[in-house]
Amino acid sequence: MDTPLSTIAVVGLGTMGTGIAEVLARAGHEVIGIDTSDEAARRAVATLEAATARAVRRERITEEERSDVLARFRTFADLRAAAEAELVIEVVPESYEIKQQVFRELDAVVSPTTILATGTNALSVTRLAAESLHPERVLGLHFFNPAPAMKLVEVVSSVLTAPPAVEAVTALARSLGKEPVAVGDRPGFVADGLLFGYLNQAAAMYEANYASREDIDAAMKLGCGLPMGPLALLDLIGVDTARTVLEAMYAESRDRLHAPAPVLRQLSEAGLTGRKSGRGFYTYEGPGSQTVVPDALTPRDDAAAAAGRPVRSVGVAGSGTMASGIAEVFAKAGYDVVLAARGQEKADIAKGRIAKSLERSVTKGRLTAEARDAALARITAAGSLDAFADVDLAVEAVAEDLAVKQQLFGTMDKVCRPGAVLATTTSSLPVVAIARATSRPEDVIGMHFFNPAPAMKLVEVVRTVLTADDVHATVREVCGKVRKHPVDCGDRAGFIVNALLFPYLNNAIKMVEEHYATLDDIDAAMKLGGGYPMGPFELLDVVGLDVSLAIEKVLHSEFRDPGLAPAPLLEHLVAAGCLGRKTGRGFREYARR
Repeated sequence: MDTPLSTIAVVGLGTMGTGIAEVLARAGHEVIGIDTSDEAARRAVATLEAATARAVRRERITEEERSDVLARFRTFADLRAAAEAELVIEVVPESYEIKQQVFRELDAVVSPTTILATGTNALSVTRLAAESLHPERVLGLHFFNPAPAMKLVEVVSSVLTAPPAVEAVTALARSLGKEPVAVGDRPGFVADGLLFGYLNQAAAMYEANYASREDIDAAMKLGCGLPMGPLALLDLIGVDTARTVLEAMYAESRDRLHAPAPVLRQLSEAGLTGRKSGRGFYTYEGPGSQTVVPDALTPRDDAAAAAGRPVRSVGVAGSGTMASGIAEVFAKAGYDVVLAARGQEKADIAKGRIAKSLERSVTKGRLTAEARDAALARITAAGSLDAFADVDLAVEAVAEDLAVKQQLFGTMDKVCRPGAVLATTTSSLPVVAIARATSRPEDVIGMHFFNPAPAMKLVEVVRTVLTADDVHATVREVCGKVRKHPVDCGDRAGFIVNALLFPYLNNAIKMVEEHYATLDDIDAAMKLGGGYPMGPFELLDVVGLDVSLAIEKVLHSEFRDPGLAPAPLLEHLVAAGCLGRKTGRGFREYARR
C-alpha cells in the first residue's frame, strides 16, 4: 500500500463515476473507466471532452494539456481491465448484491496490495469489506456531486480497514484539491447523515400539505442561505436514492426522523424519481433536464383572492435589533413608521441604531444621502404604545415570551384603531395564543422576519384558523412593497425554517456526543458537501445555545417525537452558561471584545 496511486480504476460510469474520473485524469492519474454499458462509456468520454473543451475556452488549460487529459482516460467493459490499478473506486448502484459481486470479481483480478474503495453513501462499508478476501484494504471514498466542483471527500474506515490504506487515499484526496474528512462506518456518514434527515422532514412537511413545495424551498434558500431548497435537491439527488439512504439510516438508528416519508415511496414506485425521470416533486422539460416547467401544482395568480386593507403607516413595538431592523425596512419602503419602546430614551436609542445602519448603507453605496434622510424622517420614536392609535399595521418585535407578547397585544388591542392589522414576529410561539389576548383575533397574523431584517429577504406569513382572508392578503401585499419574499405556513411550532433547521442542528450535536466526528469535521462536511454557508456548530454559536435549546423544546413539546428531544450536550452547555459567541464560549471559545 506504499506504492503511489498512479493508475486508478473507476467502476461505474454514471454521473458520479464520470465526475470522479474527470477529477483524477485532470490531476495527472491514469484512469481506467469500466462499465458494462457501452453507452455509459461513450457518455463518459463525451462528458470529459466537453468539460476539457470548456476549460480550454476559459483559458484554464491549454489544448495540449487537454489532449493529455483525454489520453489518460481509457474505457473498458470488463473488470479485468482493473488488473494494473493501485486503487479501484466502485460507483455502481446502491445495492449490496451488485457491490459485493464487484468486490468478489476484483479479488480475482487485482493485486493483493490494491486498495478497493466503495463510493456508497448508504450501505455498510464493513459488510462490503467482509465479502473481500482482503478486508483490510477496503474502505469508503465518498465524493459529492458534482465531483469536479465539490471539495468534500469522506474517507470511511471500517473496523477491518488497515491504516496505511486510509493514509494513502487521504493523501490522494488532498492531492486532488479536495478536503478529506475521516469518518466511521455508519449510514449516511457525516454530511448525508445530517442532510437526508433534513430532506426527509421537508418531504413530510410537503406531504402534510403544511406548505407548498415552492414555499418550502424558498424558505430554506432565503432563510438559511442554502443553494437549493430541499425538495428541489431531492429531485436532483433522485427520490429513489434518497429513499434508499433513509432506509439504511432508519435500519440503524430506528429514529422516526429517518423513517422515509411515505411520499418518497409513492414517487419512487411511480417512477417519478426527480430530474433523471423528468418528474419528481417538480416537473421538468424532460428526463435529465434541470428546467422546471409549470404543472397542476404550480401557484397561479388568483384574481379572486381577497383584497388587502390599505396600509400607509406602520407601528413597530420594541427597541432591540429586530425591531430597529423592521422599522428600517418599512421606512426605506416609504411607509410612515412609529417605533415605540418602553420609554422615550429606549425609543431614541433604537432610532439612533437605525441612523447608523442607514449611514453604513450610504458609505457602501447602497443608499443615497437623500434616501437616508427621507427614511429617517419617516420614523417617529415614541415612548408609549399610545402612539399606535392611527397606524394601519402594528408589528410586535419584543422578547420571545408568550406572557409578554400577550400583554402587549392586549394593550395594542385597546390602542389601535378598528381594522388595523396586528402582527407578531414570533419564531416559535403559537400565534393563535397571542391572537386570543385581543378582542379581534381575526386581525392577528404572524409576520416572521429574519435577522438582520434589512438584509434577509424572507418573511414567514403565519395565519391562524381565525385570521381573516383580507388580513392575510394585506401582509402579503406589504411584503411585496418592502421587497421581501413571503411564504405561507400554518400556525405550528417552528413554522417552515426552524422546524427543518433545528432538528438538523440537534442531530449534529448528537454526532459529537457519540464521538462519531469532531466539531471541525462536521462543520467542514456541511459547508463543503452540502453547500451550507455555515457549519452547524458555527451557526449554533451565532444563534445562541439558549435560543436554540428553547426552540428545540418547543418543537419537541409540539410534535412529541423522541428524535426531537434536545441533545443532552446542548442542555449541559446552556446550564453552564456557555451560550455561544455572546458569552465568549459555546461549542467553541471566542476572544472577548
